[in-house]
Amino acid sequence: MELKIGFRTPSLKKSISARTTGQLKRSVKRALIPGYGKKGMGILHPKKALYNKVYRKTTFGLSDLLKLFK
Repeated sequence: MELKIGFRTPSLKKSISARTTGQLKRSVKRALIPGYGKKGMGILHPKKALYNKVYRKTTFGLSDLLKLFK
């Protein structure tokens, strides 16, 4: 895996998808998958959890930039 550093490129498609994923879909996953949506479940996938932690600290998005100018 190659780690990105700096500005995350905005994606309209992914942004819309994230906002329209239905509550029904999430509630079904919560009922079927133990621990789904719970904090600290990254321990099940330590490699991905470590990658995500570093990624969040080394990149910034458009919303982060907008917060600076408010």
